[in-house]
Amino acid sequence: MTATDANRAAKSILLVEDDLELCSLMKDYFSQQGFRIDAVHDGRTGLARSLEGEFDLILLDVMLPVLDGFELLRQLRKRSTTPVIMLTARTAQMDRVAGLNAGADDYLPKPFGPEELLARIRAVLRRTGRRETPEVQVFEAGGVRVDAQTRRASLGESDLEITAIEFDILEILVRSAGRTVSRDELAAALYQRRSTPYERSLDVHISHLRKKLEGAGRSPIRTVRGVGYLFAAGQGEEA
Repeated sequence: MTATDANRAAKSILLVEDDLELCSLMKDYFSQQGFRIDAVHDGRTGLARSLEGEFDLILLDVMLPVLDGFELLRQLRKRSTTPVIMLTARTAQMDRVAGLNAGADDYLPKPFGPEELLARIRAVLRRTGRRETPEVQVFEAGGVRVDAQTRRASLGESDLEITAIEFDILEILVRSAGRTVSRDELAAALYQRRSTPYERSLDVHISHLRKKLEGAGRSPIRTVRGVGYLFAAGQGEEA
């Protein structure tokens, strides 16, 4: 086998990790094990690269700038079944469960030995062809219900007539009810880029959603000025 053939045969891995030193160490180690490693350092870029579909596996940190690993994985699983191993210093059981429920194939807490990660990568790649479909969840808050499988949204007993991008925005806000979602986080999930100060598309979509949610009084979508938006379940008012 020539060097070119070996390079083509090598499995390609996308590493999404903001620790530059760890990225350098992992690239050195895994290149010696016959893998090709590309590294990016924020969630927005990680989601964009993940959706290109050129990687055999993704190593995904949880704590990332702009878009965290859990949200990146949720967005990825809407369009891709590329295997994902999550890497994180968050070792609580609820975090591991959240990662696996979001569609991760494995979850490895930091610090970890490179040999263990290598073994897990090989195990995940072996069973890639027998992946189970990730569990689809239904989210509900403040009387609003969104079903990711059917892409239907309802307010009380009535279906909401919303566009595809309005559904994506509403799903993120309902799932994050009670937490402020930044404009950058929304833009990263929807467009795989950072929001710009002069961009009005998000404001227009939010405005349309608010009007469609006013059937039960004021819209639960609140603006947190200078930051983003909050789905205030049970409060039904704007800031």
